[in-house]
Amino acid sequence: MRVQTYDEVVHGRRSIRGFLDKPVPRSLIEEVLTMAMRAPSSHNTQPWNFTVVTGEPLANIRAGNVERNLAGVPDSREFRKDVGQGAQHRARQIEVAKQLFGVLGIAREDTEKRTDWVLRGFRQFDAPVAVVVTYDRDLHGGDIAPFDCGGVTNALVNAAWSRGLGCVINSQGIMQSPVVREHAGVPDDQVIMICVAMGWPDDSFVANGVVTNRKSVADAARFVGFD
Repeated sequence: MRVQTYDEVVHGRRSIRGFLDKPVPRSLIEEVLTMAMRAPSSHNTQPWNFTVVTGEPLANIRAGNVERNLAGVPDSREFRKDVGQGAQHRARQIEVAKQLFGVLGIAREDTEKRTDWVLRGFRQFDAPVAVVVTYDRDLHGGDIAPFDCGGVTNALVNAAWSRGLGCVINSQGIMQSPVVREHAGVPDDQVIMICVAMGWPDDSFVANGVVTNRKSVADAARFVGFD
């Protein structure tokens, strides 16, 4: 297996939402995690922890997530959500939804297919592996631990891609955190931050080919003190 260069990973990585029914070796996941944990960490606190779930426990999480969400059980994610969205943020969210629904042929009025798509997120996109990212509860309430978890999660999906694995960062998958905590056995001294669906990309799943547009450097960056 040829390991990709950093440039190839950054420019080639996509969010993968369709996976082959093929197990991922534990040794490969350990290799990916080892790479990911080289991510920068404030004061080297390394607050992150990972619960890697597959098989029956993951199937139970999928079933519990779907059951509770269809029953209207309120969101119980353990991280703070955005209090609102600016128009530009909402526009970017709508844009990627249009891209996905367009390639999938899901019409705006097709509520059945749209609901099924939402349920895929609750099912961890039917990936063979879900990585639950948590941080130490004694750091809860500050912003540095979640910031570090964001850094290590970015490193995780990039490291996985360099080894041929696809991922999607999935907040829907931990929307019903009691279900995840129960079936994944997440300790009480950990706060559930996010989860990552992981597996071998299914190249026949057209949504996997969607590449999102990104802000330009001109839009995102200011340069101060340069000639």
